[in-house]
Amino acid sequence: MPIPASPRRRARFMPLLAALIGVLVLAGCSATAPPKRVPAPALTIEPANATAISPRTPITVRVAHGTLTDVTVTNTEKGSAVRGELSPDGKTWRSTEPLGYAAHYDVLAHARGADGKPAEQRGAVGTVEPAEKFEANLIPSPDAVGDDGIGVGQPIVFQFTKPVQDKAAIERTLEVHSDPVQPGAWHWIDDENVHYRPKEFWKPGTTIHASANVYGADLGGGVLGGSDTAHTYRVHDAMIARADGKSNQMQIFRNGALINTMPISMGKKSSPTHAGTHVVSEKRESMIMDSCTYGVCDKSDPDYYRMRERWSVRVSNSGEFVHENPASVGSQGSSNVSHGCINLNGENARWFFRNFGYGDVVEVTNSGGPELPVWDRYGDWSMDWQQWQQGSALK
Repeated sequence: MPIPASPRRRARFMPLLAALIGVLVLAGCSATAPPKRVPAPALTIEPANATAISPRTPITVRVAHGTLTDVTVTNTEKGSAVRGELSPDGKTWRSTEPLGYAAHYDVLAHARGADGKPAEQRGAVGTVEPAEKFEANLIPSPDAVGDDGIGVGQPIVFQFTKPVQDKAAIERTLEVHSDPVQPGAWHWIDDENVHYRPKEFWKPGTTIHASANVYGADLGGGVLGGSDTAHTYRVHDAMIARADGKSNQMQIFRNGALINTMPISMGKKSSPTHAGTHVVSEKRESMIMDSCTYGVCDKSDPDYYRMRERWSVRVSNSGEFVHENPASVGSQGSSNVSHGCINLNGENARWFFRNFGYGDVVEVTNSGGPELPVWDRYGDWSMDWQQWQQGSALK
């Protein structure tokens, strides 16, 4: 029969048995832990199934728990694809071109999860149809300026084809960048015209890029922006004429150097030439000047006139030109007898016409007339800088 263990041997064996049981228990726990679950990729399209969004609202596709493999946005009427850009982490795709008006787009997106499983999401987006469209016309017209560039006094003007009520919203769509950089500001002349001018005259040689990003902009009542407008101008030499009603002489400066002096006759006492800084806005070799355009239509009125003039350079919208006038040659250099224009003889008028263009400056002093109003085409320089800045809708 077996010999029972002594009490001392049993005492030594019990700790070993307990340790062995603990190891077996731990091994059993680790072997039964459940595997970690990988979440499936979740795709979202923004805006989601919208039917009347602004064409400037981008279509955005996002994925959580995965990466995008491809996104296709298709104009259903044209069958054309919309350009877009994928973020560096592969989590977001966003359209990068404006959408069309009253258009429909199908969206198809694919993604792959961390476990390699694919996912798909479809959507549809529609854009608003405008009741009317408005445009932002840029002045001076790029076609009118051509390769000649603009003068140092030229404001940048956007003329809207519909009245603007929310001027702040529209002003945020406007940009002017100059090289070299010069401080400037917008000023609303009225509900349809906003002007941008620098604090001082543009520096000769400056390039100016102006843009109105109004496509899709909302004027209210269903009136939306029809298209963006942009152009780059070049500022040519500084051409500045200084016309003095007291001496009846006009001095011409190019980049600060006197290059010509010519006798003039400005407006008489009953129709004085506006004082202040004028800016060239139009040129015509030959044109009919008619006092009826500003309300004097009675042929018996001593201030009535209708005649063909040559070498005419407009410097205000109220009918002030620098032009040839053979009838006043005898008074040029001695007295002011015109209806408000600056009269020259034929030779000087032709020289002025050929050397002055859009944006060049005519400064009038001692005319006896009031300051050129800010609304009179380019009366922008009649305001000091602080006054000018107050005309911005973004204060």
